Amino acid sequence: MMIITIDGPIATGKSSLAKKLAAEIGYIYFDTGAMYRCVAYGVQKKKVNIDDPAALAAFLKDFHFDIKVKRGERFYFVDGEDVTLKIRGPEVTSAVPKVSALPGVREKLVALQREWAVGVNAVFEGRDMGTVVFPEAQVKVFLSGRPEVRAARRLAELKAKFPEECANLTIEKLLEEINARDEYDSRREISPLKQADDALVIDTSDLTIDEIILKILEYKDTIKTRLKH
Repeated sequence: MMIITIDGPIATGKSSLAKKLAAEIGYIYFDTGAMYRCVAYGVQKKKVNIDDPAALAAFLKDFHFDIKVKRGERFYFVDGEDVTLKIRGPEVTSAVPKVSALPGVREKLVALQREWAVGVNAVFEGRDMGTVVFPEAQVKVFLSGRPEVRAARRLAELKAKFPEECANLTIEKLLEEINARDEYDSRREISPLKQADDALVIDTSDLTIDEIILKILEYKDTIKTRLKH
């Protein structure tokens, strides 16, 4: 069994890349960012005070989400509600950094992620997959990209999914948010965003998804050959 981890900051193409890579090589794909978004959505819906340890613990004890695959697409459900689109919206996006940094939240989701990885070939994408969740993963990839390129990608994505809510959104605003998120994720005390020492680093700014996948597959074959000897 092989675990491939793909880490990197927001808007480097992690989700699109991991999903396509997994499909091409027949692995299971896990979007861990969506999992944290589900928790953030639940926190907002239940109006949980995340600064109150007891309230947060009570919420996490009963909280659960489901992932269903339909026609190759993943759909996320919180308490039976399809939140696939809602968790990608601006409101949840703004809450995710703080919610995902909470020790209780990370402990719950890391345990789930490790449980799902047992006995399977899988691609896990996130921010701490190769450093914290699966430090022994055979293939680790870290994606980077120029902030202005990432902002343009994010703008196109948000305007396509939420045309009304994001009608007045500007690339300057997104660039500011991306830089702030990078700073926050890199400096947070628990599971900060950082490159694993043994990761393959790829700047996605000027590459297509297929070009990136080719680099990863070549690297994967090298690792497999090395493991045989």
